[in-house]
Amino acid sequence: MNAPNASGWKPGTPVQDHNAMAGPDTVTGNRALMLEEPLIFEIGNTETTGVDLPEPTGGANRLGGLDRSEKIGIPGLSEPETVRHYTRLSRQNYAIDLGLFPLGSCTMKHNPRLNEKVARMPGFADVHPLQPVDTVRGALEVMNELAHWLIDLTGMHGVAMSPKAGAHGELCGILCIRAALEARGDAREVILVPESAHGTNPATAAFAGYKIEDIPANSDGRVDLDALKSRLGPDVAGVMITNPSTLGLFERDLKEISDAVHEAGGFVYCDGANFNAIVGKVRPGDLGVDAMHINLHKTFSTPHGGGGPGSGPVVLSEALSPFGPLPYTARTKDGVVHLIEEEDADAFSEEHFGGKMQSFGRMTAFHGQMGMFTRALSYILSHGADGLRQVAEDAVLNANYILRGLDDVLDAPFGHSGPCMHEALFSDKGFAEDISTLDLAKALIDEGYHPMTMYFPLVVHGAMLVEPTETESKAALDQFIMALRSVAERAKAGDETLKTAPHYAPRRRLDETLAARKPILAWEEPNPPAGEPTMSEQGGR
Repeated sequence: MNAPNASGWKPGTPVQDHNAMAGPDTVTGNRALMLEEPLIFEIGNTETTGVDLPEPTGGANRLGGLDRSEKIGIPGLSEPETVRHYTRLSRQNYAIDLGLFPLGSCTMKHNPRLNEKVARMPGFADVHPLQPVDTVRGALEVMNELAHWLIDLTGMHGVAMSPKAGAHGELCGILCIRAALEARGDAREVILVPESAHGTNPATAAFAGYKIEDIPANSDGRVDLDALKSRLGPDVAGVMITNPSTLGLFERDLKEISDAVHEAGGFVYCDGANFNAIVGKVRPGDLGVDAMHINLHKTFSTPHGGGGPGSGPVVLSEALSPFGPLPYTARTKDGVVHLIEEEDADAFSEEHFGGKMQSFGRMTAFHGQMGMFTRALSYILSHGADGLRQVAEDAVLNANYILRGLDDVLDAPFGHSGPCMHEALFSDKGFAEDISTLDLAKALIDEGYHPMTMYFPLVVHGAMLVEPTETESKAALDQFIMALRSVAERAKAGDETLKTAPHYAPRRRLDETLAARKPILAWEEPNPPAGEPTMSEQGGR
């Protein structure tokens, strides 16, 4: 082991005395359980089928002239062949159920199976958006209770549940800001975006018709408060700020930023993608935030990118709540939760908002994604307020454990700025001249890990962004630190084998430039023996 230093224990680098992949070639190409899987076109052939179907007899043809005139050109496989093919392919994917997923700003944390069980309960899993409202009262109760939890956790006044994901939620918040400005006859046209914000922030504001201006960071990596204040004026509609930022830092001046923006007549949008780091600890509403999206598929357990549709509810301040989208849920004096649509809005708005609602319209045809709502509420209720606070505390603890466990071998450009939040940021400073961040990431695959986020945020050269989340144990973090230390030391020493990594993955490194510019998106049948028809001649592929 390396000697410990002031920042804590430093796991050592194991001796690489055995190449597990060495040995004679096999006839099949397989290496034990590392199976060489052919394409599905290469398993069967177009002349066979995996099922026996009777020939159609008599009766009218109900295909309306759309029956196939040529062969379909795909192989016929039996059920075992089909199941084995896709199961073998799935074994070549990295997944949160296999190991730590260090992607920064993505919160790839373990999804408790309890939440999946609840999402699959009858009445939730099979609910349909066109059902009569009286038949989905339970679903509306779930939506309404989740909405109140989100309001309480953020210290805000209202919430729009219908946005489908983070960027959709950003658009919702910006449209609320636009509606509020138009209601007072204020035609502002500039949105300020700090350089440490998520890339979707300026894209969303531009999509909504605003001009974008950058605000620089100070030496600590946080928003330059003086630069922001000096730019505020009658043309600034608001600021979009990510807190905690993509640098893994908490914007400790956010309350002062909000006060300055409000004094100048603008609004504050907070990107809540990193809410996992502060849930139960900080209420954005107390910091002057007017709108903030919450990624239910990040903070509240649903696996990011792996659980189907996302969900990005937007919490709104009292100033923006009347301008939120329809529909929304509201509990009336009789104790019943109603779904408020356009035709009901005027009747309910006085009671709910204390005035006439001025909604900008709809974000989507229906009311949101029920599976996300049930998973999120299950997660919240099973944790409780104290459990959610511990989620944030453990996420921050784990990120700082990684930061201090690697900062003697990897450059941490903002390690001097104090503790990081949910993620640790490193750069390629100190690597040998011909070794890149990409080389390190590919070598990390050989160690059994999905690479961390690379080259983002753009303000750091050769960036490596690591978010361990709260669901990783100390033992899991120690193993990851050991692996990353090993690869980092090789990068600094100029180990040329990094440039051809990964060596042990099912496939070797591809030419990423060529793959991006000239992708091969369709299977081409190899040249058949002379005299045999090609698949295209048989009717396509």
